[in-house]
Amino acid sequence: MSVWRVLLSVLFPPLAVYDRGCGSILIVFLLTLLGWIPGVIAALIILNNPNK
Repeated sequence: MSVWRVLLSVLFPPLAVYDRGCGSILIVFLLTLLGWIPGVIAALIILNNPNK
């Protein structure tokens, strides 16, 4: 996980997971709509997952 990805996940979480698939983008987008912090946490978890 690069520094730019972490910074992007803090600023705009759905954009940070764009290469992980449509499902990940949708989940992170919905969590970001519910609150900024859940979206950031979900984006960091998805980016930290080595299964890609």
